[in-house]
Amino acid sequence: MNQPLGYLKEILSNYTDRSDLCKEIYVLIRQYDFTSEESFVRELTSEQIDYLNKILPDEINHAREVDDSERVEQLNEIFELLY
Repeated sequence: MNQPLGYLKEILSNYTDRSDLCKEIYVLIRQYDFTSEESFVRELTSEQIDYLNKILPDEINHAREVDDSERVEQLNEIFELLY
């Protein structure tokens, strides 16, 4: 699996019980073997993009706080593609 999407999938697993939109994104990642973040983002609806735009900044900040620079970089790759 694509490493940035692996990190995203891990994060989403923490939210699936709180949001149907999150479940949709999580299932999308699990069902398809995306070769790039770009191919993943192209499959998202505008609602799914909005959802990720809401949760990713906090998750990126958390990764910074725990000094996980690799996770910060990987999640930023996805976050930047959402715009």
